[in-house]
Formats: sequence, C-alpha cells, structure tokens
Amino acid sequence: MNLWAAGLGALLTVIVLWDAFQTIVLSRRVSRRFRLTRVFYRTLWTPWRAAAQRLPPGNRREKLLTVFGPLSQILLIVLWAIGLVVSFALLHWGLGSLMRTPDGASGFRIDLYMSGTTFFTLGLGDVTPQTTVGRALTICESGMGFGFLALVIGYLPLISQAYSRREVSISMLDARAGSPPTAAQLLRRHFEDGGAELRGLLRDWERWSAELLESHISFPLLSYFRSQHDQQSWVAALTTVLDVSALIIARIDEAPQATARLTFAMARHAVADLCAIFRLEPPGALVDRLPPADEEQLARVLAAAGLRLRTDDASIANFTALRAKYEPHVQALSSFLLMPLPAWVPADGVHDGLHTMG
Repeated sequence: MNLWAAGLGALLTVIVLWDAFQTIVLSRRVSRRFRLTRVFYRTLWTPWRAAAQRLPPGNRREKLLTVFGPLSQILLIVLWAIGLVVSFALLHWGLGSLMRTPDGASGFRIDLYMSGTTFFTLGLGDVTPQTTVGRALTICESGMGFGFLALVIGYLPLISQAYSRREVSISMLDARAGSPPTAAQLLRRHFEDGGAELRGLLRDWERWSAELLESHISFPLLSYFRSQHDQQSWVAALTTVLDVSALIIARIDEAPQATARLTFAMARHAVADLCAIFRLEPPGALVDRLPPADEEQLARVLAAAGLRLRTDDASIANFTALRAKYEPHVQALSSFLLMPLPAWVPADGVHDGLHTMG
C-alpha cells in the first residue's frame, strides 16, 4: 500500500467534487480564495487575453475572444473528468486494489486505465480488481461517472438559456440606443415621442441588471461570453443604462427620476459585485469618458430632442458624484474582459437602426 498516493487521491477527489458543486449547483458567490475553477480561468484567460491584445481591434480579435467562453466551458468539464479519473487511479494504486489484466500486468498505468473505463462507464471487463476495497472503489467511481454526466447534461443548457436571456435585451437596445449604444441616442429616441416609454424601459433594465447580477454571480464564466453582434456587449449595455440613469437623476427635470434611481442602484450594484467576483481593482488612471467637448455635444443632441440639461453647480456636482460611483467599476471590467465602453454621444456616421447589427 502507498498511503501517500491514497491520501493524494482522496484530496484530489474532494477538491474536484467540491469545485464542481460550487460551480454547477451552488447558486451563490463563493468567497474562498482558492478554487480550482478560478485558477483554471485565470491561467487560461491571461495568455488568451494577451494574444487577443496583439491583434488590432476588429473581426479577428473578436473571433478569437468569442471562442474563449464556450471553449473554456468544455475544457473545464474535461479538467474535472481528468482530475476524477486520476484521483481514483491514485486511490486504487495507494490502497492496493491489485488490478490484473488477462496477461497478468499490473501497476499505476493499469489502475489509470481501469479508472478511465469505469468513470466513463465503458465496462470493458478486461481489467478487474482483486480486493474488496478495489471493487468498492470501482462501484463508487461508476456511480460518480453517471452523476457527473447528469450534472453536465443539466449544466450546459442552463448556461445557454442564461446567455440567451441576457442577449435578447442587448439586441433590443440596438434599435433604442444605437450600435454601439449611447446615452444621448437612447434619450433622444425616447423623448421624440414625449418620453412615454422611458419609465417602462428603465424598469425593464432594472430587472435585466438584477438578472445579470444573479446569473453572472452563479456562473461567472458567462461574463466571458460575448454578444453575437459587432459593437455590442453586456458591459457596454450596462454602462449605457448607468449613463442614462445618472443623467436623469442629476440633470434632467422632465424624466422619471424615482425610477432612474432604482435602476441606477441595481445596475451599480451589478458592476460592483462583478468586479468583486473577479477581484478587479479600479484602474490607476481613469479615462474621462465625457470630456467638455463631448458634454457640449451631448447637450446639443438632447436640446434638439427638447431636453435641457441643468447647468447649475449643484446638479453638475451630483452628476459627477454619480459617475464616480460606477466609472471605476465599468472601466475595470472593460479592461479585464476587453469589452470597449460606449461613448456618451454617437460618433459621426454611426446609424442607430437594426441594420447596423453585424
């Protein structure tokens, strides 16, 4: 018997099973610093992100980044499976299961082969354990293989459904706020008809922010899944909602401020918690997304739609304070995930219809 091998196998089994439970079953944020899934994503995302940054912004970079989310999901499942196969092989070897082949061969390689065929429920029967402990381990691993397969079958559709729910609202934002979305475009389009739908829109995005927070805390890998259309992302959509809410709260009289406060609180909660999930610190030097020239253009665009921005010192100070509550978080997420932040006003030549989606 090799007790050190048996101990290592037992420890590896516990680590893999607990990590899979926390990732698939446990629907809450895990604060423990060491997690196999966290180490896996950090290890894989760092070089992948570096490789993407070497490409110029455009289709090639986006294609490379788009692959990461689905591929990493599959690789994580493969990692769990390999970990369990190796852990049971160590248990068999360490506890002396005395695996034998028809020609009498034995050793760790035979234990590993037996563990793999048992976990994936092949049941070839060409290797058999000679001890009671070995037979018990074989039964446990076989049952664990069935359970693992059932979890994976239920897990993959769950991720797909959460992604689809997120993307429906992002796609709808294209017609409402342009592509990429901007606060100026969203407010202009909704005040052209008197702003009747703005309150309902803010409520919808309050719920969307809450759903995004819940789904991305339960399944952080969803954060790496990118939108299907160019110039769209969940980070840009959330930032646009925060921009619009901050403007309404601080500088627009003719808008539903009470509803905007609720939406702002929920969206700001989402970006702050997601930064905590990835342990992101605000960048040392924040980029001013609304320099004076853009602020003047924003005022002109809104004035053309019949909206006047308040220019008193108290309103401007309130607006600045609101932006300071979320700008560090969205810039940290944008830098980490390589999802560009939207401007406040549309660039010249950018259209705002659904035909811009590509």
